[in-house]
Amino acid sequence: MRIIALLLLIAASFSVSGQAVADAKAECEVLLNEAMPFAQKMLREHTEFYPYGYEMNSAGDIKLVAGYTGTEHPKSQTIIDLLIEGFKQDVAAKNVKATALVYDLLVVPPGASVKTDAIAVALDHRENYSVIVIFPYALDHGNLTIGAPFAQKGKSAVFPLVSPN
Repeated sequence: MRIIALLLLIAASFSVSGQAVADAKAECEVLLNEAMPFAQKMLREHTEFYPYGYEMNSAGDIKLVAGYTGTEHPKSQTIIDLLIEGFKQDVAAKNVKATALVYDLLVVPPGASVKTDAIAVALDHRENYSVIVIFPYALDHGNLTIGAPFAQKGKSAVFPLVSPN
């Protein structure tokens, strides 16, 4: 599944203006395409996954980031909080320009009335770009079916918001 078309639609919804936003969307698109295969693999092989993330540095290099609490079965929110804190530390050290936080959740997709499992990818970029792309899914005996993705405005949890001049 190509996610590029979805991100172009999302970009129209959340953009401000200028080349920086176009670059931010494109870089987040790269992170999204990098992040999804691991979640899909973990669901197929283990029926679940712990939250994880990716960071993109200023050169465009991408690295996988995981959180460890020291316990065997930590709560997902604890790992999410740990990852966000790590992202913020790396941002403060000026080592990161974009992040992707991937986690599992229950959500009611647009047009539906029942909650379903979904993969959420929270994308944040230093150019005031923040979006959460949500992929509903069904899992049946190792067969993973990804439904139509949808997006919502992100929380801008990683980068401090900068007001446009």
